[in-house]
Amino acid sequence: MITVIGSINLDLIATVDRLPKPGETVPGSGFTTAAGGKGANQALAAARAGSGVRMIGAVGADAFADAALALLDEGGVDLSGVARAGEPTGTALILVGGDGENMIAVVPGANGAVGTAAVDAIAFRKGEHLLLQHEIPLATVERALDAARRAGAVSILNTAPFRAEAAAFLERADVVIANETEFDLYADALALEGVGRAERMRDFSTRTGRTIIVTLGGDGVVAATPGGVVRAEALRVVPVDTVGAGDTFCGYLAAGLAAGLPLPGAMRRAAVAGSLACLKQGAQPSIPFAADVDAALATS
Repeated sequence: MITVIGSINLDLIATVDRLPKPGETVPGSGFTTAAGGKGANQALAAARAGSGVRMIGAVGADAFADAALALLDEGGVDLSGVARAGEPTGTALILVGGDGENMIAVVPGANGAVGTAAVDAIAFRKGEHLLLQHEIPLATVERALDAARRAGAVSILNTAPFRAEAAAFLERADVVIANETEFDLYADALALEGVGRAERMRDFSTRTGRTIIVTLGGDGVVAATPGGVVRAEALRVVPVDTVGAGDTFCGYLAAGLAAGLPLPGAMRRAAVAGSLACLKQGAQPSIPFAADVDAALATS
């Protein structure tokens, strides 16, 4: 079982030929809505990877709530831990450029109501997996990391979005996942030693005894563990929309580890899943199913 504590949003997505510069208006060529939020995205990815998943979070009592939960419900995610809050459902405003790159503004809404009481109501079990991100109050993330450690559960923390104050508790997670920019910012905040990213990753792992994974987009993923460095390749694809690729990686990685895959195999499967997620628009609609990932692995 994987428990995901995190954000649930409805994404409002506009496509443009190119992303605007500050103060600039550009014409759009399309608009759609899609369920999103890093917590929900990662929960759905883990479910589509084949894991049993329960989601802990909050939505509003508004028209966006049911749409934000629809694919999670369809995917068999346990939603009994999702509360209805007084704030509106979280919303992400997304611009996708013609090259597949994106700009995102997030309005947390009900995600800010996911407090420490939600963690205290969870009975973590030894050996189960917990997946967290930074789109809910950081006090809740800290409480969850501590609760998981006391119970003997495996905690996986995705450091997105970057929040400087989170540097103080990264070492409480068993596995930390960051993209290149996030890791470099946390490395500065933690005064990690070494020349270049690879050495600073090893310093983090040596200091903490934890595993740090850094995603590199089309260049794959690299991890520093107490036992050494692990690398995995991504698929070579022409991206349509990179929204949700990182969340797909996180959910598939958690599912792989929960299923007992060694870290290299779990990383490779997750990297391939993240690549496939770049081939469709929208965060959750683009998350591939296990059969598609396995087929891509078999031919790559």
